Amino acid sequence: MQSITEIKSLRSQIKAWRQAGLSVAFVPTMGNLHRGHFSLVEKAKNVADKVVVSIFVNPMQFGANEDLDNYPRTLSEDKQGLAELGTDIVFTPSVDTIYPNGLGEQSFVDVPGVSLGYCGGSRPGHFKGVATVVTKLFNLVQPDYACFGEKDFQQLQVIKTMTRDLSIPVEIIGVPTMREISGLAMSSRNGYLSDEQKITATALFKALTHCAEQLKQGNKDFTALKTRAKQSLEQAGLKPDYFEIAQRDTLKTATLDDNHFVILAAAFLGSVRLIDNMQVDI
Repeated sequence: MQSITEIKSLRSQIKAWRQAGLSVAFVPTMGNLHRGHFSLVEKAKNVADKVVVSIFVNPMQFGANEDLDNYPRTLSEDKQGLAELGTDIVFTPSVDTIYPNGLGEQSFVDVPGVSLGYCGGSRPGHFKGVATVVTKLFNLVQPDYACFGEKDFQQLQVIKTMTRDLSIPVEIIGVPTMREISGLAMSSRNGYLSDEQKITATALFKALTHCAEQLKQGNKDFTALKTRAKQSLEQAGLKPDYFEIAQRDTLKTATLDDNHFVILAAAFLGSVRLIDNMQVDI
């Protein structure tokens, strides 16, 4: 596995692969990798000849009061895991490499509509940061495919929309959420939780599951379903941020005529913000 930090070296290797007629799949990450990330790499290996994984903690997608400085960085362990999977390149640029003029002078990408509400409402500017860095990384890696986890469902829809709107020639592949045996969605932020809190956190998965079962049974009293879910989270000791039922592809508020849903949820357990979702077809 090659470990590359500079743009020139990355582009040189990508160019050589292209000249050899090889396809490229890309997995952008912020590091602190777990089995969920590794499932993206495994998918990438299944669809392309070569796999590039980036590790970059992107300051543009963090708000003023968020955990940028404390975000877990485990580069040595991450590289070892990626090497064992047969990753071809791990790209680990510095902030100065990605934003040489600083964030204040950086051009940005803003995706309207789908970026609004949910995590976009709770974290203003977050998806602008995500869209900007992913666009830049796409320009650097020039992949045929890019794999993203469905756990960050709104992020996935933002990237799909951006890629389509800007005519970027990359096929976006959503990979199902990896979960612990308890149902808890795997996340780098789970590392902030104690063993007892991890048990409590399963209430989010349970609330999603109950709501999904109700939808499948034909219950479209969305207001009652959301209220019940929030109450169950509060009773378990979580503080709901949002719990919403949306049209799956547009993320617009669900209507009685819809049959393809995504239930989107976020809640705080102490200072840790957990997100999860569940797709439902009826």
